[in-house]
This record gives sequence, C-alpha cells and structure tokens, in this order.
Amino acid sequence: MTAHQQRSMLNKVPYVTLYFWVIKILATTVGETGADFLNIKLGLGLNLTSVVMTLALAIALFIQMGSRRYVPWQYWLVVVFLSIVGTLITDTMTDELGISLYISTTGFTLALIATFIFWYRSEGTLSIHDIDTPRRETFYWLAILFTFALGTAGGDLVSEKANLGYLTAGLIFGGLIALITIGYYAKALGPVLAFWLAYILTRPLGASLGDLITQPHSNGGMGMGTMPVSSVFLVVIVSLVAYLSVSRIDSPMNHTSKA
Repeated sequence: MTAHQQRSMLNKVPYVTLYFWVIKILATTVGETGADFLNIKLGLGLNLTSVVMTLALAIALFIQMGSRRYVPWQYWLVVVFLSIVGTLITDTMTDELGISLYISTTGFTLALIATFIFWYRSEGTLSIHDIDTPRRETFYWLAILFTFALGTAGGDLVSEKANLGYLTAGLIFGGLIALITIGYYAKALGPVLAFWLAYILTRPLGASLGDLITQPHSNGGMGMGTMPVSSVFLVVIVSLVAYLSVSRIDSPMNHTSKA
C-alpha cells in the first residue's frame, strides 16, 4: 500500500463526483427551505430555530469528527445542518440585528479569506483530498460554514436587494459556475481554486432555486411551499447518500489522483 493510499484511508471528505455537486445543491436548497419551514411554518421563531439547529449541528459534527474515515451519511448530515445554520446566521443578522446585506456579505467574504489564509499557513494546502487530521478538518468545516453564510447573504443581495428576482439570480449564479467549470477544464483555473469558487456559488444557486420554487407568486416564486419541497429534496438526498454508502464510488480509497 502506497503512502498516499494510507493517507486516503483517513481522508474524511468524499472524492468529488457529479453526485457530490447534486447533493450539495440539494442540501443548500434544503438549508433555505428548511430554515424557513422551522422558523415560519412551525412557528418556532428565528431564535429558537437557531438554537435547535445549532445543537443538532454540534451533535452531527461530534459524530463526524469522531470517525476515522469518510462515512457518507455522517458527512452529508453535517453539510445539511451547516446549510441550515449558515442560513440562520445570515437571517439573524439581517432580520434581528438589522445588519445590511452589503455588510454581512463583505464580512463573510473577509472571514472566509482569513480562514483560507490561516489554513494554508498552518497546513501548506487547501486541497480537500488531504482532510486527514483534526486540524485540517476543523479548517474545512469552518470554511464551509462561511461559504453557506456568504452564499445566503450574497444570494439575498442579488435576488432581493438588487430586485433581480429568484430566477434571474439563479441564472447568474449558474452561469458563473459554468464559467468556472470551463476555466477548470481549459486549465485556466487550478483544481483547488475552481473547487472553492464553485462551492461558494452553489450556495446562492441553491438558495435562489429554493426561493423560486417555494415562495408565493406574489413574491416572484412558484408557490409550491417549503414543506413539500424540503420533504422531496430530503428524500432525494437520503437516496443518493444511501447509494454512495453501498457503491462507495466517492470513497477516497477508490481514487488515487489528487487535486
């Protein structure tokens, strides 16, 4: 067994496949619709919803970081809860504290950049194929939390403050992701930079799609409601994660190339 294969056994992050991006976008949409459902439809309120979801995230992170290898359901459970908590952080700053989306978007951008700087200075890499120590995994999850919060703020800024609407915002973010993909395959962008740029943009893409589907017609949405949309998307996520658990096609051990 090679040294890289030994390190891959401990890698806590899935190999990036098409399934990765599909689940990620669905998870971001669930984060948007799920937060709205708990906060508004169930009447928990923003503060109580934030407390409940933060506790759930803490439990999921405890399970994930206590594992010695990548386990699909553990990993994606954390992603879903991070998506919800990231949305709630931005919503709390906007709705409860009255902080401008311009300020929150700038603040989360700076926080994400600072996380990457400290991560790189500490570990010498930002590659997701080397998440094999507790410190690297901590940097990884912190960066992802900021991408969700930033994506929520940026998405709301484009779709609501700029009055472009959810569909237009979704097309803008989808177009940017397409450009990043083209840049990656044209070798104009490195794999690490391309990954993180796409990861950031999938959050506002998913949020825009979630709002487009669930918001009432009066707000420019399709009016399908948060409950049915969240339920369907969760079923799809669970089904895909179950498939990955059985097939192991995204297991780091099955891929020896690095990015």
